[in-house]
Amino acid sequence: MSIHKPILHRGSALFAVAATLFFTAQAQAQSTAPGTEAAPVPAETVPASPVEGGVAPGQNQSAVNDTTQQQGGLEDIVVTARKRAESVQDVPVAVTALSEVQIQRQDLTSLEKVAARTPNFSVGRASNGSGAQLTLRGIGSSSTSIGIEQSVAVVVDGVYYGQGRIIQEGFFDLARLEILKGPQALFFGKNATAGVVSITSADPTDKVEFRARAGYEFRSQQVQGEFVGSGPLTDTLGLRVAVRGSKMFDGYFKNVADPVNYATLNIVNGVTTNHVAQPAARNEPGEKELLGRVTLKWEPTDQLTATLKASGDYNKVNNSSWNYVNFNCENGGGVSTLNPKYQCKDHFVTHQNKIPTDIAPNFPFAKEDGSLYNRYKSYGTTGTINYVLDDVTFTSVTNYNWNNNQWTCACDFQSSNTGTWATENSTWHAFSSELRALTTYDGPINVMVGGLYQKTKRKFEQYIMFAGLEDSSQSAQNRYLATTKNSSTDGETLAAFGQVTWKLAETIEATGGVRYTHETKDSIFGQYYNISALQFIFRDATAPLGIVTANQTFNNWSPEATISWKPMRGLLFYGAYKTAYKSGGFSNSGINSSFSNDPSGDLTFEPEKASGFELGAKTTLLDNQLRFNVGLYTFKYKDLQVDFFNSPIFAFQTLTADARTKGVEVEFEYAPRSIDGLNLHGSVNYNRARYTNFPLAPCYAGQRPSEGCFPISATSFRQNLNGAPLANAPEWTGTLGASYDKVVGNGFRFGASVDARYNSSYIASGFGNDDSRQNKYVNLDASIRFGTEDDRYEIALIGKNLTNRFYVTGVVDGPSTGSGTGTLAGVHADQLGFATLPRTVQVQATFRY
Repeated sequence: MSIHKPILHRGSALFAVAATLFFTAQAQAQSTAPGTEAAPVPAETVPASPVEGGVAPGQNQSAVNDTTQQQGGLEDIVVTARKRAESVQDVPVAVTALSEVQIQRQDLTSLEKVAARTPNFSVGRASNGSGAQLTLRGIGSSSTSIGIEQSVAVVVDGVYYGQGRIIQEGFFDLARLEILKGPQALFFGKNATAGVVSITSADPTDKVEFRARAGYEFRSQQVQGEFVGSGPLTDTLGLRVAVRGSKMFDGYFKNVADPVNYATLNIVNGVTTNHVAQPAARNEPGEKELLGRVTLKWEPTDQLTATLKASGDYNKVNNSSWNYVNFNCENGGGVSTLNPKYQCKDHFVTHQNKIPTDIAPNFPFAKEDGSLYNRYKSYGTTGTINYVLDDVTFTSVTNYNWNNNQWTCACDFQSSNTGTWATENSTWHAFSSELRALTTYDGPINVMVGGLYQKTKRKFEQYIMFAGLEDSSQSAQNRYLATTKNSSTDGETLAAFGQVTWKLAETIEATGGVRYTHETKDSIFGQYYNISALQFIFRDATAPLGIVTANQTFNNWSPEATISWKPMRGLLFYGAYKTAYKSGGFSNSGINSSFSNDPSGDLTFEPEKASGFELGAKTTLLDNQLRFNVGLYTFKYKDLQVDFFNSPIFAFQTLTADARTKGVEVEFEYAPRSIDGLNLHGSVNYNRARYTNFPLAPCYAGQRPSEGCFPISATSFRQNLNGAPLANAPEWTGTLGASYDKVVGNGFRFGASVDARYNSSYIASGFGNDDSRQNKYVNLDASIRFGTEDDRYEIALIGKNLTNRFYVTGVVDGPSTGSGTGTLAGVHADQLGFATLPRTVQVQATFRY
């Protein structure tokens, strides 16, 4: 299908600029015969020459980066977008890459911080469900269901981590981070329909190095410490140990709730009892974190490399939903529907209360005093073996990872006396093993083939109290509960993939490949206790259709093909056709509603698929001083998974819709040799993300007929969202920044940076609710650094979101708000947004030895 005309016109102009730069640069570029570039090598065997974009075995990436910076010109970054080490400018994939130095200097220690500086990428932290909503180029997955995996896959050291809770992990001591845009099924498998965030941790160095870092963030009063020790234990064995811990004595958000009364009616004797719910923690999130990683790298011969990485993470905050802000309300002139004392506005303020202290001691997974919390624990081990023969390299990657998440949530999020509290305990296990082989023959044809086995298990339980009811005839645990949920899913995946690379000419390369995936998921869901007064809403596990099971099988072929042309060193033009597949599944955190005639259909959903084209030009010009890249893309999505709460039947349902994204991306980086240490960079992105087939989309709560909501039955209302924008999909985004590092004499170095990101207006709702609209904004980050020339000592001041802009990256309708959907008297629900961090300023001191 044709690309939208404005995009085509802009794209043509941009390619004309690229072509002009190409012919201008021919006279200035250093002469390199076509086809003399080094052949790509496996990701675990990186070439020694920094000019070719690699790192010598055992050499720290920062050493290469620092050397490159001192010589002037652009820093080269190695990426593994095709499971082999290549320069970011040589790989025919749209990728944003961050080096170790960039990650350290900008304190990019979480996916949320990375998203705040990356155009077309957003991360919304959620309290429940999957725990996060990751969106890239307007394609993302709702956070409301724990069973829906993200369309943006997260890969750590070559291993897929599919859970939204991955944002709880602390990412530190990294070698690089890559954001691969668009479908990436061939090398990264299922659940990469929108793209991949690939994170690579640092390896041991070939000489002894120590790094200690201490930081203090003023707004949250967070103290942070980090230690890294690395070096050889023997001539063939290296060790790296990295530990980070932090504690907040304040927070980013203020909880301004007042005590509220929660009255319960005992359905046994009709007695009403009042319970006082005290305010939750005033300063949120009050985070405590401890994480560590140990890496062993064994290189007994030039042919064999074996790496073992073991990591663990403990993270706890004082409120599961500390970033939920009631930022827009139609009811009563902009005040909360559930608590008219509170204004709805875009500020860093929340309103939440503890579980009443006389109820909390018997509430499963609640604290004795009813305090709200979110506690995440995880550990994982990854073993990688790389064996290099003359013309074939074999790579094996085996991983086991486990995480457990527990929380207590004030789930009305608005400090109301209607009282909705819940606790959750969920555990995830995953084992995977991948084996692949890559040939590097001198001839025109080379291949990569591989296979993957993965075994997963999710266990989920949830306990919910609401509606002001109690039943004294029940056990102490169940007395105040309205309903409980218990669910599990066992998954198994077998995949095989292969790619052929054919050198059609010295400067032209064609690749074609396919991935086959066979997947099974066996699930069970039950509501094993419901208070009798609410059994008209919740179907009990003992009732007909009360236990929902699903035995799902999915099979998929995902092909792709790319052709690239390198007329000279520093110039790459490419075109690609790509497809991708995201797993169907089972919504473990859903509801088995008594009003539903098809509970199995409510809790299961079909796979999501993507296909489309991408064109790009990557140029490195002016003697490695200027990088200028342009990309155009158009992808269609079939059965995009859209989760929503169907309030008339009190059920979560996952619908599917078709959508299309198309756009243009331009980025540049300029590092003039005449001003050593100066780096100017920026990007401009146009992205149009629209539903193409969603004629029976659900109405948002309170939507009126004049706003497009129409009935399809007495209790069901729908709207036509064909042509409507997707959630978190601004049409225009852009970045502009500069950094400068200079030796100032007497053995000292000074550095400074400033980066701005622009987002045009967008809606945060996936259902066309204009109340969720986020206005356009610019946020600003900056830093200054001063230290010794040899980088042994450094002190830095790092500021993020210095404009203190409030913006949301996801939204839910406020529980128990909104009414009259599909009628003239409809009242819109309050909009609860996943707010990002306010202005933060951190001082950071580093010592290296």
